[in-house]
Amino acid sequence: MGKTTPLAITPSQRRKLEALVAQPSASAGHVRRARVVLMAADGVPGVEIAMRLSLSVPQVSRIRKRFEVGKVEGLADRPKPGRGNNVPEEIVREVVTTVMSPPPAGHSHWSTRLLAGAVGLGKTAVFEILRANDLKPHLQRTFKVSKDPAFAEKVRDVVGLYLKPPENAVVISLDEKTQVQALDRTQPMLPLKPGQVERRTHDYTRHGVVDLYAALEIATGKVVGRCKDSHTGQDFLSFLKAVERTFRRGELHVILDNSSTHKTPDVQRWLAEHRRVVFHFTPTSASWLNQVEGFFSILTRRSLKRASFASTAALRRHIEAFLASWNEDPTPFVWTKSPRAIVRDHRRMLARTSRAEH
Repeated sequence: MGKTTPLAITPSQRRKLEALVAQPSASAGHVRRARVVLMAADGVPGVEIAMRLSLSVPQVSRIRKRFEVGKVEGLADRPKPGRGNNVPEEIVREVVTTVMSPPPAGHSHWSTRLLAGAVGLGKTAVFEILRANDLKPHLQRTFKVSKDPAFAEKVRDVVGLYLKPPENAVVISLDEKTQVQALDRTQPMLPLKPGQVERRTHDYTRHGVVDLYAALEIATGKVVGRCKDSHTGQDFLSFLKAVERTFRRGELHVILDNSSTHKTPDVQRWLAEHRRVVFHFTPTSASWLNQVEGFFSILTRRSLKRASFASTAALRRHIEAFLASWNEDPTPFVWTKSPRAIVRDHRRMLARTSRAEH
């Protein structure tokens, strides 16, 4: 696959686009188009842009072309067909401003019905205005901004290993998935059949938990995994020794988080005796930077979420079977975002949360 050619933009255009993204009153659609252009200018592939911004690849392509023809001004919102355009512009602005303001006391967010009553429009007109401006007050996502003072330094270190690993060395991403529950449904599940989805009872019996240690080899996507009954410093050191025996040649670079079990005196002594093993810590509150978290997400969705386990032993066998299946045809994760872009976005988020606190 050929390397993606970055979209050509001038420093002035970049400043305008970054100001637009930071502008609270800009419409979500306008901001999203600006993000597409900025990411394209950073060399992010169209497929990756589409995935990050919940767009289709053709939409990303159209936005790129729209910028190439009309520059920054060409990204502005265009009138959309439909009854929503029969609403006076000042009322549209009132709807947009209102929905981005705090809801009435006792409400967690604006609903279409609540908003329609506040601005004196019908629910359908309000819905069309919200859709035209890409506003979704019914949805919410979580986030956590790292306050690590060494954030930039650690990002450059970890992402540098992803983008340009050292020669004749192995890079692994290591972490624990703790407290994996062995949940057993109180009645047998009803299987999938034509016209009927798989069904299960809402209640369950707990049969204990296991802790999964996993090390993802960045180059190949293969995973070394062990199930444990706990996640102490000794458990971690035992798994680390197993990983070191698995990858015997060359330097072994280990990306991991800041858990206290990763920094015990026993671990420090072992590292001093095994100089070829080098730890690289992610910033605090930045687990998303550790690629093995992507594997844990896949494990949860494809293997654990819909299964039922009568014992922790059954859960262990189930996880081990998934690991064996994964390693038969492993899929490496491809990191594309540059350290510079991550640090820039982090600073922007810090500024936004700082304004929100005040």
